Amino acid sequence: MIRGLFRTKDTSLDELVAAAKQGDDNIKNEMLKQYQPFIAKSVSEVCKRYIDPTKDDEYSIGLLAFNEAIDAYSCDKGSSFLSFAKLVIKRKVIDYIRNEQKRLKVVSLDEDYVEDEQMENPSEVRAAKDRYVLETEAWYRREEIREFQAHLRKYKLSFAELTEASPKHVDARESAIQVARIVYENDELRQQVLEKGRLPIKDLVNKVEVSKKTLERNRKFIIAMVLIFSGDYVYLKDYLKGVGM
Repeated sequence: MIRGLFRTKDTSLDELVAAAKQGDDNIKNEMLKQYQPFIAKSVSEVCKRYIDPTKDDEYSIGLLAFNEAIDAYSCDKGSSFLSFAKLVIKRKVIDYIRNEQKRLKVVSLDEDYVEDEQMENPSEVRAAKDRYVLETEAWYRREEIREFQAHLRKYKLSFAELTEASPKHVDARESAIQVARIVYENDELRQQVLEKGRLPIKDLVNKVEVSKKTLERNRKFIIAMVLIFSGDYVYLKDYLKGVGM
């Protein structure tokens, strides 16, 4: 039993997470307490400002996300718990900020209609608000791409290689993404990709309507798509929705 122990030399973080997942509330509560600085730092990296755990709503979102990460984590995700938790925290905070921006934009537009007669250029104000939202979204996309690039490096892949390896024709690209989806939805195949960084072509060739030669040619691209499906990449998944996801 791990109950009553926390961060001893004989207890790994993965063991603590496993105990918390199995219903040990003492361990989970202690983790939530001990990792408050980690949570605040992760939230701060998204918000680009100091986060006060006692005042900022974003911290509460991060705390809930850390708790969710404990419940959702498994070793076959291909990353350490803290890497996984940071990703979940960032995605949840980004979702919160996006929803807040949409809500505030609606409220602001309603107020603008009331105050139109008192403002010299209400259309310019709206345009400035729209521009701010677009710039913020662009920043989040860049941050997610940077995270994905770092993830790719763990599998000895790069964006440059993906650009070169990406199928040039739309039909071929959609087919490769569908193959990646099949790999992702199969626990055994997904585990081989995440743990070993290789595409199990021999096991896959009989499960898809794609030749072995095509699988080998698109190997790097398919692996990258499996990583996206397996991760919490909000914007990259949005992009893929129109091309086979």
